[in-house]
Amino acid sequence: MTSTTASPTAGHTHPQARRAIISSSIGNALEWFDILIYGAFAVVIAKQFFPTGNDTVSLLLTFGTFGVSFFMRPLGAIVLGAYSDRVGRKAALMLSIMLMTIGTALIAFMPNYESIGLLAPAGIALGKMIQGFSAGGEFGSSTAFLVEHAPHRRGFFSSWQVASQGVSLLLAAIFGAVLNNMLTADQLASWGWRVPFVFGLLIAPAGIYIRRHLDESPEFKDSNEKTDAPLRDTFSSQKLRLLIGSGSVIMATVSVYLSLYIPTYAVKQLGLPAWSSFAAMSVAGIIMALGSPLVGAWSDKIGRTPFMIASSALYIVLTYPMFVFLTNSPGFMQLLLLQTVIGVLMTMYFAAMPALLADIFPVATRGTGMSLAYNIAVTIFGGFAGLIITWLIDFTGDKLSVSYFVIFGAVLSLLASLSARLVLRLR
Repeated sequence: MTSTTASPTAGHTHPQARRAIISSSIGNALEWFDILIYGAFAVVIAKQFFPTGNDTVSLLLTFGTFGVSFFMRPLGAIVLGAYSDRVGRKAALMLSIMLMTIGTALIAFMPNYESIGLLAPAGIALGKMIQGFSAGGEFGSSTAFLVEHAPHRRGFFSSWQVASQGVSLLLAAIFGAVLNNMLTADQLASWGWRVPFVFGLLIAPAGIYIRRHLDESPEFKDSNEKTDAPLRDTFSSQKLRLLIGSGSVIMATVSVYLSLYIPTYAVKQLGLPAWSSFAAMSVAGIIMALGSPLVGAWSDKIGRTPFMIASSALYIVLTYPMFVFLTNSPGFMQLLLLQTVIGVLMTMYFAAMPALLADIFPVATRGTGMSLAYNIAVTIFGGFAGLIITWLIDFTGDKLSVSYFVIFGAVLSLLASLSARLVLRLR
């Protein structure tokens, strides 16, 4: 690998930067919308594709399939991340969004267990695995594509990745609230749950079209820092960066999947109506969508780690009391307050995190390094979050077990954020 040279684009924002934001955000929003919808309708999907006669076992199988798909993410990170470092960000982004569309179509139109037997859960698992492979390369490639259009504003530009996830969270909440309120249980089970997946398919062509008509990211195109073996270079000389990067992603992942799990928690553990939990979840989505660019812009001025450290510390202090408050007096207002706090802390942490990853990894291995760091953490702490929490609650009989999982993730990310702060200062 050749030595690093300053990019000629440093200090300047590329003319196609706005289109880059739109193209990256659409793909990232589609990825997260499909993930969130699957989690949001887990109770319905469990009955349609994993009927066992035991609701808890069915739900565990549903979240287990959700988690198994995340095993494909590190593979996608290796293949698509390295592809983006060798061939270019644009090529990787085109491939990832097309694969995501195929996986979504499989889930949207898969007949249920009653119709085709074991082929139904197998088809759902295949669709989730294709989505997982695609998602493995999406975040690293699209974030690299964004920050390389304006290296001096990495925080602001990369924060649109998080804002797009907030939009996805909001859309998932709206679909959940509207469909659960307007449809009968039979209608929701027979066809209603498929509606948001079909919606996701409708926006995919727009993302494909926009990505196809973009130029390569300028910092990558102009950089003399290239390598033919980004995966080898990442593991041979950047293991510490990869470890710190993975640790830094944990709390962002736990935050999103905590907000995603709340509807299931509210319905199964607290007996609240589904529409109310989705309505409360929409608040977290709004905060994330509107607040992320603000946090990103501030992180360009004061740094990434102050936001991440403060958020992790607050999660450690507040999570247990928040769930005690909710379980002792379950209700819509309590749920709304919980999702508001989660939305604020999630935005503080997550909006600053992508730029930190971009700061850690050089141009030559940025796609591979960010993809691996992101997906190692997401696989462990995101893909199996619902399964772990559901099992913990069932095993311990303690509804507050969900808070222990969140606090554990917050402690790890606090340590990683402090380490990242030290490494970046010494670099």
